[in-house]
Amino acid sequence: MPVRLVQSKQNARLRELRKALASPGHSPHGLAGIEGPILIAEALRSGLLIRTILVAQGFEHLLDDLHFPARTDILVMPRPLLESALTTPSPQPVAALVEPPDWTWAHLLDRHRKVVPLVVALAGIQDPGNLGTILRSAEAFGADGVLALPGTVSPWNPKCVRASAGSVFRLPVLSISAADCLMHLREAGVRIWTTTTHEAEPADLVDLTAPVALILGNEGSGVPADLAAMADGRITIPCPGAVESLNAAVAASVLLYEAARQRSTRSSRLLDLRGSTP
Repeated sequence: MPVRLVQSKQNARLRELRKALASPGHSPHGLAGIEGPILIAEALRSGLLIRTILVAQGFEHLLDDLHFPARTDILVMPRPLLESALTTPSPQPVAALVEPPDWTWAHLLDRHRKVVPLVVALAGIQDPGNLGTILRSAEAFGADGVLALPGTVSPWNPKCVRASAGSVFRLPVLSISAADCLMHLREAGVRIWTTTTHEAEPADLVDLTAPVALILGNEGSGVPADLAAMADGRITIPCPGAVESLNAAVAASVLLYEAARQRSTRSSRLLDLRGSTP
């Protein structure tokens, strides 16, 4: 692997890392920036192509247990120079430029797979920590992917990447319009539920074992009224305490858990029925 010493703040790869971290999705070559050895190891494990590693002098040992393709460039530079491009308050002295996965609708709604779709659609989720947590919960509870509608923060925002703990590397995420979202889901026979706190069915009484998409809205204003009106039903999480609504990431996690619980229970019942058939 080629190793180069960098001394200039104007180095092209360093500038690209700065751009990728500060404005996700606007890197000149479509690359995403990630920080820290744990996320870099997770990206490798997830099969992402790592184009460039940027490491501070004296911290090359952080790469000892990581195995990169031969074409990965490794840039070594003074720590202050690297930290000038990083975004975390106490940055770790290693970062990377990676190629994000090229997700398509087939990854979410492949009719050839014998899976019942479970999709999360996000309308204007602006907090990157919330989005990252939703991605992590979506992967943990078996969702097929996430649809990021207009106004939703980039999944490659550094805070989102960290909060997702690597799920952003593996879970399909599509950034699309609301119209395309509804069209594709309806064509696939997916029932669309919008989350709300009023006049809705409790989550445990909704059949989440069917093909389902859950729409969650902005942290402050919820799902836009025009989008909610186009859903097939309204779903809520009953809260016996004196709290009017839940944080978007918490609500998504609870609903995804409920869907996973129902699906697991249904699978167990089907296995029991098959086992009892003479």
